[in-house]
Amino acid sequence: MTLALPARAKLNLDLTVVRRADDGFHELQTTFQEIELHDLLLIQRSPQTDLTIEGMDVARKGNSVLAAHEAIEQATGRKLNVNFHLYKRIPPGSGMGGASSDAAAALKGMKALFDLDVALEPIARQLGSDVPFFLTGGRARAEGRGEQLTKQSAPGNRWFAIAWPGIELKTADVYRAWDEVKGEPPNDLQRAAERVEPKVKEFAKKLGDGWQMTGSGSAFFKIAATEQEATGAIEHLDCWTAATRAID
Repeated sequence: MTLALPARAKLNLDLTVVRRADDGFHELQTTFQEIELHDLLLIQRSPQTDLTIEGMDVARKGNSVLAAHEAIEQATGRKLNVNFHLYKRIPPGSGMGGASSDAAAALKGMKALFDLDVALEPIARQLGSDVPFFLTGGRARAEGRGEQLTKQSAPGNRWFAIAWPGIELKTADVYRAWDEVKGEPPNDLQRAAERVEPKVKEFAKKLGDGWQMTGSGSAFFKIAATEQEATGAIEHLDCWTAATRAID
């Protein structure tokens, strides 16, 4: 049996960095919105664990899917050999949570494939601040490091235009820059992302009004009322783009 699981991207509709905690991590307040854009993860039992990847170029070593596999093996105390095949469609380092969503999909898939009696949320928290959100998706208000979630209802049929400049940003680098430059609404991390990579500022200026950065960057989105409006917003852009809609 092969399981096929969509690992959906997310957008941060707003993002406020509250403070830098004593442990070095940052507390935030944000609204996560899951969208249709997704990676696809295929999982099946295998004599030994392996991961193959196609689509967008991401590293196999240190991949979040393998990290999730190792974490759930440790939590269950069992050897769970599987073959993963990841179709990568979410740009890496874009602030859309692709790696976290892949990890959540791996956890859910392995629990189903092996009929495991294990709580996934504690494991997800170990893997990353965004991973717990992707266990359920939809729309949620997030606090703390992003793991304290309050579910919300999404407006019906909301569309988004998305543009990514091809710049991969490391979340840790952006938060370190925030310590120096702070930020402003609607995304407190945009100024920090521009500090890490000045080309992000150039890209934002090129996009014009109505666009905002998601997460720690470097992708930007624009809210649209219809698919046609979302498509129209990206048709003349010379970069990776997508038109997608909210998932409730």
